[in-house]
Amino acid sequence: MNSTGEPDQVRLARVFLTRVIEPGDEVGGRWVREWGAVAVVRGLSGDGEALPGVSAKRWEGLRARAGRAEPERDLEAAAAAGVRFVCPGDVEWPGTLDDLGDARPLGLWVRGLPSLRMWALRSVAVVGARACTEYGAHMAATLAAGLAERGWVVVSGGAYGVDGAAHRGALGAGGATVAVLACGVDRPYPSGHTGLINRIAEQGLVVGELPPGEHPTPSRFILRNRVIAALTRGTVVVEAAYRSGSLVTARAAQRLGRHTMGVPGPATSGLSAGVHELLRGEEAALVTDASEVVELVGDMGELAPERRGPVLPRDLLEPGARRVLAALPGRRAAEAAEIAREAGTAPDDAIARLYELRALGYVERHGDGWKLTRQAMVSVRGGRHPGRPSEFGRPGDD
Repeated sequence: MNSTGEPDQVRLARVFLTRVIEPGDEVGGRWVREWGAVAVVRGLSGDGEALPGVSAKRWEGLRARAGRAEPERDLEAAAAAGVRFVCPGDVEWPGTLDDLGDARPLGLWVRGLPSLRMWALRSVAVVGARACTEYGAHMAATLAAGLAERGWVVVSGGAYGVDGAAHRGALGAGGATVAVLACGVDRPYPSGHTGLINRIAEQGLVVGELPPGEHPTPSRFILRNRVIAALTRGTVVVEAAYRSGSLVTARAAQRLGRHTMGVPGPATSGLSAGVHELLRGEEAALVTDASEVVELVGDMGELAPERRGPVLPRDLLEPGARRVLAALPGRRAAEAAEIAREAGTAPDDAIARLYELRALGYVERHGDGWKLTRQAMVSVRGGRHPGRPSEFGRPGDD
């Protein structure tokens, strides 16, 4: 807006061009970069020569679209729907989108109160299959909730499946989420997600490149993915088949120098095949929860907890005592000399260790021999069949 509150010419020209030039059109983007949006609008609206880089047929198509463009009316319709137009040069414009070069959006239609630029600074994309499995939906919702609880904005595409699960996970955790649509933000798509997208608009942001009333097409879905990738600090793919559009998002993120991550699934699942291919080709980092995502995209020191198995009672013993304990047969008593030989230590040391282990409840004395206690064998075997070897004994020690 200018000082009188009216749209300035550049903004109006960019609104005009969102009706004419398809998202991601690098030729149109180059025109705007080289001559400016106002000059491009004049060229499309006048009777002069075609701008370079397009055929005569395509130029006529663009001019036909330009003849129907009404930017003032689009801005009025947007305002009535609670939508604003954000373009390069605005305070709210996310600078990360400039990494797209000539393919960057001409502007974004934004529905919701928060600042898009501020939210983009600490955001992660969570994307995946529309026809996802229960596992995929669970992982997407859990990841999104964990990210939201850590103060991260979850960005996705508002679609069925993984996208919807990610948005719901973030909202359920009381966090922030952004839906990037491939249509006008005043007409939620898919229609089955109207309630969800309206809720996102109330608690977060709904954004898109297309002006009010525009419908989605297959190509617009694909091109929308580059905005998701550029807007965020990293992209997590939860489930994706070989031809999934989510892989387009992941590879766009990789080209832009963003972190690319994948959640593994069952080796037999076709819906995880695309993710596994990313991981096998080292195009993505393997992640399993929000803390691992944040370790990659977050600030220095935001580390995931160390992973390790459960601590067993024997882990707390000193090494010498563990060796003696491991030397006891699984199902019979043994004399100290035999135990010492198996443990690789002196008999006196073995006897001292055995008395220590008896005091801790691991072994008991039977005449001249020593045997594992029943309590020790049950606690170590964790309910396994008593005929199978435990971590204390050795196969064949019956």
